Amino acid sequence: MKSILLIGLGRFGGHIARKLSDLDHQVMAVDRSEERVNAALPFVTSAQIGDSTNEEFLSSLGVRNFDACIVTIGDNFQNSLETVSLLKELGAKKVIARASRGVQEKFLLRNGADEVVYPEKQLAAWTAIRCTSEHILDYIELDEDYSIFELSVPPEWGEKNVIQLDIRKKYGINILGIRAEGKLNMNITPDTVPGNGSSILVLGQQKAVQRCFRI
Repeated sequence: MKSILLIGLGRFGGHIARKLSDLDHQVMAVDRSEERVNAALPFVTSAQIGDSTNEEFLSSLGVRNFDACIVTIGDNFQNSLETVSLLKELGAKKVIARASRGVQEKFLLRNGADEVVYPEKQLAAWTAIRCTSEHILDYIELDEDYSIFELSVPPEWGEKNVIQLDIRKKYGINILGIRAEGKLNMNITPDTVPGNGSSILVLGQQKAVQRCFRI
């Protein structure tokens, strides 16, 4: 269980609050809007209405005690930048900030952010990959070369097992799991048969996955 300070409860921050709640983390949420704070109360451990650019207010939260501070202020970049800088000055262990443009990412990193998330850019990449083929069900980019794909099992694979498919030797692709009837099987052996109508999770270079699955 982690202790998280979440600053900014717009749509993006609200989704983060809900997910952190699902993962059973302790969350203190902060926003200027009383309405947003009240909406987040069912999903957080505690919440306060306040201005995160006010050093006295931010200091009162005890930012050193949190495992991570997440800044998701989306309507005022200056406020986001000031909040990130103050958090680091006050001794925050880890600061993760949201950017909506590339130039914002650079400024946030220069002013103390340890990590920057760029949801619009990341979602755009996911959408572009996802819509290139009806076989791609999900996609996670690990770096510039390697990604994890969930794809529908090609009909021509039929009842072949992992050894017979041999995609690791042919394409350098590792089979991580198989999802059938809503259940994910991560216990993959050489004799495992993906089966038609299932989906398969694979790890490999994007170009290799494109060649293997003819995307």
